[in-house]
Amino acid sequence: MHHKYDVLVVGAGGAGLMAALYAAKGDVSVAVISKLYPTRSHTGAAQGGVGAALGNIGEDHWEWHMFDTIKGGDYLTDQDAAEVFSKDVIDAVYELEHMGLPFSRTPEGKIAQRKFGGHTREFGKAAVERSCYAKDRTGHMILQTLYQQNVKEGTTFFNEFHVLDLIIENGRCCGVVAFELATGEIHTFQAKSVILASGGYGRIFKITSNALTLSGDLMSIYYRKGLPLEDMEFYQFHPTGLTKLGILITEGVRGVGGILRNKDGERFMERYAPTIKDLAPRDMVSRAIITEIREGRGVGPDGDAIYIDLTHLPKETIENKLSEITDLSRTYLGLDPVTDLIPTQPTAHYAMGGIPTTINAECIANDAGDLIEGLYAAGEVACVSLHGANRLGTNSLGDLIVFGRRAGMFASKYAKAASMPDMPEGADQYSRALVERVKESDGSENAARIRKELQATMMDNVGIFRNGPDMEKQVDILKGLRARYNQVSVSDPSVRYNSELIETLELGFMLDCAEAMTASALNRTESRGAHDREDFHSRNDDQWLKHTLAYRGENGEVRIGYKPVALKGYTRAFEPKPRVY
Repeated sequence: MHHKYDVLVVGAGGAGLMAALYAAKGDVSVAVISKLYPTRSHTGAAQGGVGAALGNIGEDHWEWHMFDTIKGGDYLTDQDAAEVFSKDVIDAVYELEHMGLPFSRTPEGKIAQRKFGGHTREFGKAAVERSCYAKDRTGHMILQTLYQQNVKEGTTFFNEFHVLDLIIENGRCCGVVAFELATGEIHTFQAKSVILASGGYGRIFKITSNALTLSGDLMSIYYRKGLPLEDMEFYQFHPTGLTKLGILITEGVRGVGGILRNKDGERFMERYAPTIKDLAPRDMVSRAIITEIREGRGVGPDGDAIYIDLTHLPKETIENKLSEITDLSRTYLGLDPVTDLIPTQPTAHYAMGGIPTTINAECIANDAGDLIEGLYAAGEVACVSLHGANRLGTNSLGDLIVFGRRAGMFASKYAKAASMPDMPEGADQYSRALVERVKESDGSENAARIRKELQATMMDNVGIFRNGPDMEKQVDILKGLRARYNQVSVSDPSVRYNSELIETLELGFMLDCAEAMTASALNRTESRGAHDREDFHSRNDDQWLKHTLAYRGENGEVRIGYKPVALKGYTRAFEPKPRVY
């Protein structure tokens, strides 16, 4: 089956829906392809809020937000992207408010704001209230609001379609090929411009806050085209996920006064970040927690967790501002945050790296900075280099609305001026062969077993703390898993909603992302942000103040290229300094 649209969006989370909305405002035909129904997208799991310097509680300025973003990213953040973002996110938040997003409110009726890790006033002097929130369901509210607005604008949705290929001919994107879950049919989608907004790849790890659908599909497809993935070594572990489950406990818990404690009841963050303590950036808090656990001060039967303590807070604060966290703790752990300490542990949470883009969301094709005509990306699948080596809390939702909006606007502008590209003959053949190879295989391997080994070994060897020997071992493990993956077969012969087939295809995408990530991490011989090497403890700006570009090679080999860091914004520049709080 064949479809034609001016603008095609892959992914229906916050970035995809924002992109689709602003493309539709450009008076072009817009369609969104999603693996699931839009309101079930993973943006709905984001709890804490959107960082924006509104100044509703105390004085705040976009320059302070820009500085915190750059410092939080350990100076690998592109400063032009940080400046555009810090300014634009203020307008974007007000636009969401005008669309009807039900933000929590101050007594005066303004958008409520609370403290969040790494957000400071006066360039690091003290914590500041910058996170705009809707209780602890901010991402959920963004999804609902943007979906309603897209329905109003007449956006067409293709729900439960799994994209298998990206069609690029002579440097221009022509569309995508997708598998319809309900029928097993292959569809081609032809478009003047395509926006990728398909999310991250956290399912490569054993303990993760990511939904089952986040398998890095479009990152992998881009990589398979011989195109680069940027800064894949930088992966953020959120400090607090429900123990063993990885279900996120928002940083907003600490923003309203939650305290991290070890088995001795000690508020241990005072040792690691004496100025802002529990509100230090996520990479620092995660490392502090793992250090406490390694030194025997962990809690729980296995000693592999720490406590988050809310018991000193008023019951009304917990019930009203943290209602979702309260429900999750009661449901999954049988514990009540009002009276009980909640055991948590770091959970794989967010990819700083992805498909390299300009600040206008245009996809970059190589080290030289050449662009793929008509192709854009936004959200976690993209790397505009806003987050650098470590994303500042709340900047994910900000990223979605700012760069999703820019992607939609620029893709729409391009589509209005461009002619419809020709779809090459047999554009769907690769996708058909991919599906048939899996369905017809008589190999003895099982995708679930391989996935389990992938997740466990990535957690052990390319997790919060890393070293050369472990990552070299992981390179060999991934080669072995890929060889086994080529012998995978599926037992379910059905056509409609064949989840075994889909999960097997996703495993192939996950292996690609793990390969690029491991090679990039092994190559970067320093510690910076979320990339912490036990054999190279220090940040090395002389050698490593640059972005990594990973290209797929032969037989699991990865070719590494580089891209310079933008060390100046348009009106401000912040010189790299030691990152202390």
